[in-house]
Amino acid sequence: MRDFLGWRKMFGVPTPSVNTCVQPEYDAMRPPGVTNHISRMHVPDMKVSSDTDFEMAVTALFDALGPAIDRVVTCRRPDHLVLGISALAIWGSSLASSRKLAADMVKRTGHDIGVSLAGDAVLEALARYGVKKKIAIVEPYYPVIQPRMTSFFSEAGFDIVRFNHMQGPQFTEYARVSASHMIDALKSIDSPDVEALVQFGANLPLASLADEAEHWLGNPVISVNIATYWHALRHSGIDDKVQGWTRLLSEFRLDLQLA
Repeated sequence: MRDFLGWRKMFGVPTPSVNTCVQPEYDAMRPPGVTNHISRMHVPDMKVSSDTDFEMAVTALFDALGPAIDRVVTCRRPDHLVLGISALAIWGSSLASSRKLAADMVKRTGHDIGVSLAGDAVLEALARYGVKKKIAIVEPYYPVIQPRMTSFFSEAGFDIVRFNHMQGPQFTEYARVSASHMIDALKSIDSPDVEALVQFGANLPLASLADEAEHWLGNPVISVNIATYWHALRHSGIDDKVQGWTRLLSEFRLDLQLA
């Protein structure tokens, strides 16, 4: 028998212990019969004031990923893993490194299981929106992330014309922002030469603003938590329309057609 609550699909979601956005945002987007099972990647609430600090933080997060996967697979094995952190997905700077991370996660489970990573999800989202070339990115990180993101997206054929590194001073500070602050951050990367605005940082609570932002900016706004969860749903055969979370969840399937 299937799980009583997760009778359609069960998602295992490794996410940092300091992250307060992934769990409520994923649950708010969850269709009936799909359940999210959170496994915390234990890391301290590290203070970050430089590129070097951020690199050390990423190392700590990579170290915490494996044990979090070990814990979540004990719930009678989820159908799909959704990595609830975006920096790790593009940290290797290439599509190959992203594929290796996904393969390593599958190997850690000991089962044949699907994986959704932020980088892959954003690329598929850009394709669904019909974005051809030029994007802009806002994230709560430090500039050390820029060459890695530039390399990753360039390999996939995209030019990042503008960044806004918000430089959060501490992991938990990413989520302690106002709506106006995030709106200003989006506006700072928008311009006529940009085809889509992309938000990285799974602990930056921009997802609930993205749908409205698409209307008043007139550009696709791809929030990483929406894109990653959309990717997990669609790759699991769940095509439900979910309103209020941008056109990704309210319109788009994987085959470029409108649901």
